[in-house]
Amino acid sequence: MTASKAARSSRPRSKEKPGCRRKSSARPSGRRLHLHLENPQSFGEVFEVTPQRVKKALAAYPALREKVRVTIGYDGDIFDSALKTADVLFGWSFERSNLAKRAPNLRWIHVHGAGVNHLMPLDWLPPGAVLTNSRGVHGSKADEYSIMSILMLNNRLPEMVASQRRASWNQVFSTGIKGKTLLIVGVGHVGGGAAKWAKRFGLTVIGIRRTGKPHRFVDAMYRPSAIRRLLPKADFVLIAAPHTRESHHLIGAREIALLKTGAGIVNYSRANLVDYDALKTRLEKNELSAILDVFEPEPLPSGSWLWHVPNLIITPHCSSDDRELYTINTLKLVFRNMERFIAGKPLVNRVDPHFQY
Repeated sequence: MTASKAARSSRPRSKEKPGCRRKSSARPSGRRLHLHLENPQSFGEVFEVTPQRVKKALAAYPALREKVRVTIGYDGDIFDSALKTADVLFGWSFERSNLAKRAPNLRWIHVHGAGVNHLMPLDWLPPGAVLTNSRGVHGSKADEYSIMSILMLNNRLPEMVASQRRASWNQVFSTGIKGKTLLIVGVGHVGGGAAKWAKRFGLTVIGIRRTGKPHRFVDAMYRPSAIRRLLPKADFVLIAAPHTRESHHLIGAREIALLKTGAGIVNYSRANLVDYDALKTRLEKNELSAILDVFEPEPLPSGSWLWHVPNLIITPHCSSDDRELYTINTLKLVFRNMERFIAGKPLVNRVDPHFQY
């Protein structure tokens, strides 16, 4: 394994459509596959791919040690030289222009995160290359955040925080959560985990997913077209859907107006799914409460009104990225997929260019 100088510094801490599987995935000429791991230093320690984390993740896949060569770079310091021989690229944001020529062996790219809308459209993806993402890696940490947020909303914590800021002794009483209704917008890995926990607390769970496919912990499942019919029924709304062209402002001004007084909203996934300006109006009227983890832009500017609006708790996009395990578990997903890649099997978490996730 090799690493760039930055990694060794004293810092703490064919003609296929894009996204389609290339059938021939065996190691070329018997040589070791080259996996390049690209770090943006601005992301910080939680998301940093270090030699130590690679070693821990690779320990679960000992057969790969003689089949894969790993290089680690920071902010493009060895990116161009690594691309000359890389078969697989791991990263979040990188220079994508003329990638097919710069990386003649590149057949698979893994995104260090669940969201890929910053990479759309995929016209830069080399022919025959596959794009995968990290959806599902958040696991139990996402479940904890989701149910914590719903319990906080039920117990009116955002209102209490607003009172505390004003040094106001404002007793706000609540009722038990059992029998109330949770609407989950986006019943995937995160939404499904939240639904499981919600049932333990006696909530009625209704869900929205693109396919409308039933889920064992969701009492009734609907397609996105039903959202305006469902919002008035919800005591809590958890947004866990990907951001795509179709889902932009899925919860817009009209939808927010449909929420009943006293309802709470949690935005876990992407800021642009919700019209925050419309949400502000109802927060200020003390009609809704909210917990938001995602913003546009990020970091949220210090001058943003969001810092001061009442009945809102901000968690600065840190809801479910486990400090110790997120990057290690992401690497385990990559190595699990590497075994499939070598065997010529379809990769899990393949991004569909049409659906954008």
